[in-house]
Order: sequence, then C-alpha cells, then structure tokens
Amino acid sequence: MPELPEVENVKNTLNRLVGGKTIKEVSVLWSNIIKHPELDEFKLRLEGQTIQNVERRGKFLKIFLDHDVLVSHLRMEGKYGLNQLEDPSDKHTHVLFSFTDGTQLRYRDVRKFGTMHLYPIGKEEQEQPLSKLGYEPFSAELTPSVMKKMFSKTSRSIKAVLLDQSLITGLGNIYVDEILFASGIHPERKANEVSLPRLQKLHEHMVSILKNSVEKGGSTIRSYTNSEGKTGNFQLELFVYGKKGEPCKTCGSEIDRSVVAGRGTHFCSKCQK
Repeated sequence: MPELPEVENVKNTLNRLVGGKTIKEVSVLWSNIIKHPELDEFKLRLEGQTIQNVERRGKFLKIFLDHDVLVSHLRMEGKYGLNQLEDPSDKHTHVLFSFTDGTQLRYRDVRKFGTMHLYPIGKEEQEQPLSKLGYEPFSAELTPSVMKKMFSKTSRSIKAVLLDQSLITGLGNIYVDEILFASGIHPERKANEVSLPRLQKLHEHMVSILKNSVEKGGSTIRSYTNSEGKTGNFQLELFVYGKKGEPCKTCGSEIDRSVVAGRGTHFCSKCQK
C-alpha cells in the first residue's frame, strides 16, 4: 500500500498533470469505489468544476475543485494516469474524469479496494475518513514530548502504535520498519516504555527518512508508480524491510523477520535490542 512518500509523489504529479483542468463528464464503471455521496450525485456535482489544487492528508489525496473536495485513497493498487479520450482503457479502469480539453484522468485499481468521498470544501476534515486521522509526521505540532504523552497511554508495541493512523498518519509497514531500525528500537518494545531521548531520535529519523523517500520518488516494492508512470528509487536505500536473511548493513548480523501487530516485520536483533 502506498505510504506517505508515495502519496506525496502522486499528489505532486497530479498537480502538474491536471491542475486547472475542467471536468466535462465523469464515468464510473465500478460503483463500490464511490463511498459518498450517492453515485448520481457524485457525478453530477463534479461536472463543470475545475481542479484547483491537490493536497495530501496521511495516505489520502485531497483534490480541491471549485466547490468540493474529492478525498481519494489508493489502497493497495490504485493509480491515476492522464490519457487522451480516444486512448483504449483496460478492465481495471474504474473511474474516468473527462476534461474539456480532450484529456481524461483515469483511476485504475486491480484489486478494486480504493475509495472516493466527495465533500463541500471545509467539510472534508469533519467527516470520515479524514476526521479520525492523527498528526502529520512533518507537523510542527508533533514533537517528541507530544509523542511521549500519547505513547504513555498504551502498552501496545511501538510498531503497532506507529501504524495507528489515529495517532500519526501516513506511516505504513515499510517506513515503520526503517524508522525503528534507524532509531535502534525493537519493534516489539512497548510504546510506553520508550524513553523521551529515544523518542527524540525516532522523531528525527522519521522526518529524515520520509523526506529522503519523497525526494527519491518513494519506494517501488511491487507495483507502485506515480501518476506519470515513474517508479520510485528509495527501495534501493532500505536497510531492513524485505531483507530477511541478508546481512545488516550496520553490524553484519542476519536480518530477522517476525509478525508484529499482524504485519510482517523486519529488524536486526543486534542493532535493535
């Protein structure tokens, strides 16, 4: 599933590709993707509106139009791409936004897990799915002290807590494993036992790793590409994720893999006591 760096890159490419385009017509070929409002209203409200800007909130895209915000979650395999109206589409293309200039933004999703919600501007943060999201990792409001206060309330593993989108949003399996490795924290360590100095280190690495991945175009582990069809390069810099059995780049010990918080988890048992 695309995480913060990947969604950030999709956001950037969408701004380049479709910013300023006016929607002429919307076609929905798989209605389960549209969660709010009802399908007919969804299509009718979008027609005639111009895309003003695209932002990111956690792992969600926020596509701002004249009056509404389209909140889109890519889930496992969702992708946006810009085509000409006459270009053929395949069976995995489920939503088509036709523009007045003869181009078409297409949403493809092999697994059909993606979601779209449409709300009036200003209402999107008050309604699900955005209403329950936690701090953005880059937010100035998220400090090590704030993290310490949040984490002190739970005995869940630090990995489970970092994956909890209601606390910190945007992190997923790849980057949590990498952040914990860089911070020297074992993924099964109880969150309320992590000291403030260690959380300061975690916060520092969280910000630097995510920013570095954004600059590298994100991580292409399986099928991720941005909206221009380009793959990321940060997977070349991963230390532990997907490295089971390989030597640790820091100490040479074998990278371990276990299941923590229901997710396959990679770590170095020597570097992460």
